[in-house]
Amino acid sequence: MRQVELAVADSIVAFSGSLRRGSFNRALLHAARQLAPDGMTIVPIEIGKLPFYNADVEAAGDPPEVIAFKAALREADGVLIATPEYNDGIPAVLTNAIDWGSRLPGRAPLTGKPVAVMGASPSQIGTARAQLHLRQLLNHVHARTLPPPELLVAAAHERFDAELRLTHESTRRVLADLLERFTRWIGRERVAAEAEDKLQAK
Repeated sequence: MRQVELAVADSIVAFSGSLRRGSFNRALLHAARQLAPDGMTIVPIEIGKLPFYNADVEAAGDPPEVIAFKAALREADGVLIATPEYNDGIPAVLTNAIDWGSRLPGRAPLTGKPVAVMGASPSQIGTARAQLHLRQLLNHVHARTLPPPELLVAAAHERFDAELRLTHESTRRVLADLLERFTRWIGRERVAAEAEDKLQAK
């Protein structure tokens, strides 16, 4: 069964919780694209232009940016999120993206979606508190978050070079391992979803 799962190509949509062009978390996503295992394609998207979630706006119909964002989530086999840590939690722009991704009409695109999280920070604890916060939110919206071990890139200014290339070899290995585990996680979730669909069809 595992060989069948690994033979299936995985399309991953990825976004950063930082809007800064020189963000370590954007650079971490770039490194993930380079280190992705065979059969995995990582496509970065932007969340900075999503309007703040507003039930009145939603009631009038999702804006084009929201429609495109939800479609990207629905069509992906999995979601990869890189978060910085702001005030012991995740940035508002990332909370906003999860708010929209958890909403109707139809099945909320984050519901049941395999998600992997990671993060980079100049601090000595990486993004441990932000990732805990993010996992709590994803659990609440019924996403299927990849279990630990986490990728906590501490002292990020020492692990990326001046061109924001991830040069720290042990961090590159941990990132590559996370992506390999994510592939297997998506495969398991795919099999479980297919089994559930068969049961509901009976």
